Amino acid sequence: MNRIGKFHKVSFERFAEDWQDTFGETAKEELERIYGEIKLPARATSGSAGYDFYTPAAFVLKPGETIKMPTGVRVEMEEGWVLQIFPRSSLGFKYRLQLNNTVGIIDSDYFYSDNEGHMFIKVTNDSREEKTVELSAGAAFAQGIFIPFGITVDDDCEEQRNGGFGSTDVR
Repeated sequence: MNRIGKFHKVSFERFAEDWQDTFGETAKEELERIYGEIKLPARATSGSAGYDFYTPAAFVLKPGETIKMPTGVRVEMEEGWVLQIFPRSSLGFKYRLQLNNTVGIIDSDYFYSDNEGHMFIKVTNDSREEKTVELSAGAAFAQGIFIPFGITVDDDCEEQRNGGFGSTDVR
């Protein structure tokens, strides 16, 4: 096994700003409670490839509804690796819970972005059977797998990241 990364919480200030941007004005005491209960991603068993990501707060998604969840989590990893985010298999199978971008890609340099590398996970209940997804705070809802990657022999990229979605679209 390669040990190439470490999960951290983002700062309380970063989390509070992103939470309120997503869900609107929230009392400081409630934000502190939610932040204090954030669980860092973890594997369920020693044979698990995926690190479970947990909901910081309970949510309900009816068929067709979407939620953009600020996780409160960032990841520090070695260069040459990427963290790929997928929905938990059971939720995809039972409810067709899907990531809006199909697979989340977290690059190693995202950790150093202005937003502290705060990871959001946006999911949609794509149920065709009219099933509602109800998850309690602290429930596993997505999983991340570390994957090594390569680059071409003639790659000469020297650009630096500063931001999240779309920040590397420099062409």
